[in-house]
Formats: sequence, C-alpha cells, structure tokens
Amino acid sequence: MARLGGMYGPDATFLGVPRADLADQQSWAGADIVIIGAPFDGGTSYRAGARFGPQAIRFTDYLPHDGSRPHLALGVDPLAELKVVDAGDVEMPSGDTELSLQRLQDAVHSAAAGGAIPVILGGDHTIALPDATGVARHVGWGRVSMIHFDAHADTGDTQFGSLHGHGTPMRRLIESGAVRGDRFLQIGLRGYWPEPETLAWMAGQRMRSFEMTEVVTRGLDACLTEAFTIATDECDGVFLSVDVDVVDPGLAPGTGTPEPGGLSGRQLLDAVRRIAMELPVAGIDVVEVAPPYDHADVTAFLANRVVLEALSGIAWRRRKAAADPARPARDPAFPLLEGRGGSEGPA
Repeated sequence: MARLGGMYGPDATFLGVPRADLADQQSWAGADIVIIGAPFDGGTSYRAGARFGPQAIRFTDYLPHDGSRPHLALGVDPLAELKVVDAGDVEMPSGDTELSLQRLQDAVHSAAAGGAIPVILGGDHTIALPDATGVARHVGWGRVSMIHFDAHADTGDTQFGSLHGHGTPMRRLIESGAVRGDRFLQIGLRGYWPEPETLAWMAGQRMRSFEMTEVVTRGLDACLTEAFTIATDECDGVFLSVDVDVVDPGLAPGTGTPEPGGLSGRQLLDAVRRIAMELPVAGIDVVEVAPPYDHADVTAFLANRVVLEALSGIAWRRRKAAADPARPARDPAFPLLEGRGGSEGPA
C-alpha cells in the first residue's frame, strides 16, 4: 500500500524529517529510525480521540520543523545524526479492528526487517499488539522483552466481549509467545484495575509490575535498574511502550482513561532517555494521546519530547559505541551534563 500521509490531517512529518513510503524501499534505504503513525482509537473503553494522536505528536513544538533538535544534556542531534524518516500513517479504519491491526503489524515488520527501529505514534494502546509482534517477527519470537509504562496493566482477557482493545494487548502478546511473560516489565501501575483474577493470571506468567507505591518507596532509578537486568536476560531486543497516562493527569490531561497519582513528566523523560542509552531498543510506541481532552497541548508536548528523548538516547548510544566499541554503553553513573566545563563529555 502506497504512502497515505496523514489519515486525519495534512501530510506533515515528525518535526520536518524526510518523508518515506514503506512500499518504496529506496525511499527509506539505510534508515535508522522509521516513524509510523497509527491513528486508531477503536479499542478505547472510555474516552476516544487518540486517533488524532499521531498528528499532535508530529506537529506540537514551538521550534521550526527543520529536522534538527540538538539535545542540551547529551550533546547529540538525533534528527541529524540518525537517519530518521516518517512513513506517514497506516490506514486503520476504526470499524475494522483486525484489518487495521494487521496492516500496522505488516508496516512495523517491514521497517524492522529493513534494519530500522520502528517508532510508532498512537493511537490507543490496542496497537501495542501489532507493534511488538511486528518487531518480534524480525528479532525473534520470544526474544524481545517489553518495558511498559502505564497506569493500567492492559492484561484483560476480553474487552466488551472482544479479544482486541486497549485493555487486552499485553495478554495477547504473552499468549502468542511474541513476548515472554517473565520478560515483561510494567512501570507505574496504580488505581483500581485489574481485578484479582487478572492479577492472578499475571502472577502465573511471572510478569514484573512496579506499581507506583513501589516506585515511590524505592525510587524510579532503582526500579529501572532491576527492570534492565530482567529485560536483557535471554533477549536480543527491548520494546519500549509508553502510555502517556503513566503520567499524573494533572500534568498530562489529554488521555482517555486518566488515573491520578502518576509519574511526573520529568520522571518519564529521564526514564525513557536512560532506557534508550543503556538498552538495545528494537521498537518504540507512544500511545493514548487524545487531543480532544488536552489542555494547552501539554500532553502532546510531552509525547513529542518522549520521542525525542528516546531518539537522543539511541543516538548517544550509537555514537559512544562507534567511538569505543570495546566499552559497554551502560555507564555506572547517568552522564547528564557530564564533561561540561572542559572535561570529556558524553561523546
């Protein structure tokens, strides 16, 4: 299928990066990152509107859309140092869930098999199933771990009688074997769902959930360090899935199922950057941005920066590996602003 562009708006790319057409491999040959829009909210259980998320994430910035974003702390420009292209939106009619999800899975798999890291802009969290499945088809079945930021576990058996919805994708991924349950790390869970039966199923799969109470008690960095050890054990790649409702709705109101008491935007950005700097990220999605419920675009701004922090971490990791292949990318100390004032910096 030829490039659609924007399903619900003009054909603008993420911050001005070049366009690509997944059907024309020459248009993205050698790409490091392929941005893919997934404008689907047919799986929402409460407030819809996330179909407009990809457009908001691409557009929302106060700087020119010039394909350049130098990172102050890391000293990299991910949009310049990585070859980043935007393949536009996948055509995903909300009235045909299975067709929509299959189209997205095929698009993600094409990007991954072509040597790029797919970065998917959602859309509701139903899309995590085709996103991680498409990556696993390339990296290896059961060889991809998942780090999942969310207020909700998304491990329900069914949703309104359907196997597909934004409350079920993580169960489907584990049942299929695409991602192992004991390599599934969830961060930021809170609130009043799921019910005991689903929690028991999760325990039986040996999933590791860092609820907000644990994050507050231990600290986010300690939880991430534990998660990293699990995520890199017997896996060749990590899929990062970020639901913006992991952030407290006072700081990210533009989402469909807000749950008070979440992370701050600062915590999420730092965590995403650290993941991208230290782990072999094979795919990313950012989901549940619902512009109709946003205020002053604050959620869209946050999601845009989540993508940029991830790309900056990947660029920093690759630059470091190229400079010293024998030195591991993981540093004992987080290197933000390291080297300012004359000493050796992150590069």
